[in-house]
Amino acid sequence: MILAACATPDPASSSESESGEVAPMPADPYLWLEEIASERSLAWARERNAQSQGELVDEEFRKLEQRLKAQYDSAANIPFVQKIGAHYYNLWTDAQNPRGLWRRTTPEEYEKSAPTWETVLDIDALGRAEGRSWVWHGAEVLAPEQRLCLISLSPGGSDAAVVREFDLATKRFVEGGFALPEAKSTVSWRDQDHLWVGTDCGPGSLTASGYPRTARLWKRGTPLAAAPVAFEGREEDVWVSVIHDATPGFERDVAVRAPTFFTHEMFVRKDDAWVKVAKPDDAQASAWREWLLIQTRSDWTIGDQTFAAGSLIATKLEANLSGAARYEVLFAPSERVSLAGYTPTRQHLILDTLDNVKTRLAMLTPGERGWTRRAIPGLPELGTLHASAVDAHDSDEYFLVIHDFLSPVSLHRGTLGTGTPRLLKSMPAFFDARGLAVSQHEALSEDGTRIPYFEVRRADLALDGSAPTLLYAYGGFEISLTPRYDDTVGAAWLERGGVYVLANIRGGGEFGPAWHQAALKEKRLRCYEDLAAVARDLAARKITSAQHLGVMGGSNGGLMVGNMITLYPDLFRAAVCQVPLLDMRRFHLLLAGASWMGEYGNPDDPAEWAFLRTFSPYHNVQPNGSYPRTLFVTSTKDDRVHPGHARKMVARMQEQGHDVLYYENIEGGHGGAADSAQRAFLSALSFRFLQRELGGASSPALAPERDGAAQRGARGTAGR
Repeated sequence: MILAACATPDPASSSESESGEVAPMPADPYLWLEEIASERSLAWARERNAQSQGELVDEEFRKLEQRLKAQYDSAANIPFVQKIGAHYYNLWTDAQNPRGLWRRTTPEEYEKSAPTWETVLDIDALGRAEGRSWVWHGAEVLAPEQRLCLISLSPGGSDAAVVREFDLATKRFVEGGFALPEAKSTVSWRDQDHLWVGTDCGPGSLTASGYPRTARLWKRGTPLAAAPVAFEGREEDVWVSVIHDATPGFERDVAVRAPTFFTHEMFVRKDDAWVKVAKPDDAQASAWREWLLIQTRSDWTIGDQTFAAGSLIATKLEANLSGAARYEVLFAPSERVSLAGYTPTRQHLILDTLDNVKTRLAMLTPGERGWTRRAIPGLPELGTLHASAVDAHDSDEYFLVIHDFLSPVSLHRGTLGTGTPRLLKSMPAFFDARGLAVSQHEALSEDGTRIPYFEVRRADLALDGSAPTLLYAYGGFEISLTPRYDDTVGAAWLERGGVYVLANIRGGGEFGPAWHQAALKEKRLRCYEDLAAVARDLAARKITSAQHLGVMGGSNGGLMVGNMITLYPDLFRAAVCQVPLLDMRRFHLLLAGASWMGEYGNPDDPAEWAFLRTFSPYHNVQPNGSYPRTLFVTSTKDDRVHPGHARKMVARMQEQGHDVLYYENIEGGHGGAADSAQRAFLSALSFRFLQRELGGASSPALAPERDGAAQRGARGTAGR
């Protein structure tokens, strides 16, 4: 696995001189912190955990932790369900079942305010019996019988999981059934006795990113090693997979090869051969019944038809495979309206778009004269809406989740074409939203681009620049951030008089592929310029000031935080950097990092390292810089973004004399926490840190007196 690279010397480490020549970089003295589970690296982490707990775990912390855990475990939370056969299935966690009960009920029973549930699998009991810290990763059900399933269980919350066959009728694992050891596997039922499997089968079976490179057709009762390889990619690819589409009347096998994170080749199995789907490599495609649906990421001209980037187009799948396709545009983007996705039911598609970062849903229906579009009645104008099919094979029923910054989550059910969806269940308010107001604003980035952001604050806030304010963003991988009801932010921040700001910076998908591509690779600094513009706009509007502004983000958002503190330290007083990328010289050598070179670039290419260097916080932090105080949070079990990023950054900053805090959770995977207790602890740790650094209207004594502007001195802008 790629972990083997973690303990090797830094290959071809280099920097570019003023003459353009590549010169060797100093050896990395903290490579040993990339040893994920070595005793010396874990001892280092435990020592810093103790320091952080010693400072932050006080009476106020314990109160917040208890409140958050009670919210996460509340019986009033909505039990969201998946229809399998005649039942609705739900994974329920609470204080007594921290890892969860996989349970089921009937659709009729689910209508009740307090349904009666039947336990199918107790994850906590299974973990105790087997001496493993199991975390639920889902189930793949065999259609159409819907009796057998493949259950994935992760040790401690990592992406890697074991897979076991389970019988829903007997509620037992199948003795001698299909089983895979721990790996980042992909599995799909072809029929009762065959699986499509991509997993770690030894040398040559994984890509450089650590994902399956081959797919095998595995027959029941035979060794996996004997299963023939039916589809394969290259080692430098990100991943490959094969799935079986079990839609009645449209059964087929589909293979996907991903050369990069943003390019995909799609194949359909016909007459024992793989036939390639005609589409641009950077377009996403899926088969739905007889249709092929394509989302374009760049302009596409085919014959006399041209489709703009960000469009959704449709054609008959068989026509595409035979080279006789004509395409129909189902959605075309505009400057501030983009495609967020679509959800198929039996006869319709639910089209999901963002209009200036506000959700809009519509119903699309194919017919003899082409596709038609109709509004879905009864939907709110404001708020975030998520639609999912109840059973896409059998009906046009759908579930609809609605919420926004101040409105708790509600679950509705409707049938397309038959009126408005009706309310099924709703959650209570977990924080006091009285007096709070939501508004949307725009900041002007350095190149003149308008950057939208949402602001949640007290309506009567004094505009004197003194409000403690938390700025959150992501800015990568074409992922959009929309308004959501966040009970953690509400209880830990908004109730205390804090201001919460959600910024829609470039790199995300809020305005389609162009918004994402505007911050790719050599353009990466744009997304950091965007967030700096929002921070300055908040100060110009006198919402807050640098003395009271904090920034938070995780994963790619952790990279964003790392760059805000190193490139724009004068704009912030505090930062929370969660499961971050920070060493952009070695990110591609660590765990799944090679899969992200399409987003960031290839550090082994001197020309690309030249721009990667400009947004590598680990290389840009300087001894003479004065930086916002930062809490770094990561997980030992994160097998997606290596914990070495955060470890090494903290070690370097502490060596340089900077005041930082660090906490590493031993479990949790990339999400940081494996259960509600861990989630409550980490959330309380982050917000207690922010409360102490930034203060709050209800607790002004929490913020120590520091003149950040005077003490920070020179900006840490190395590499810009």
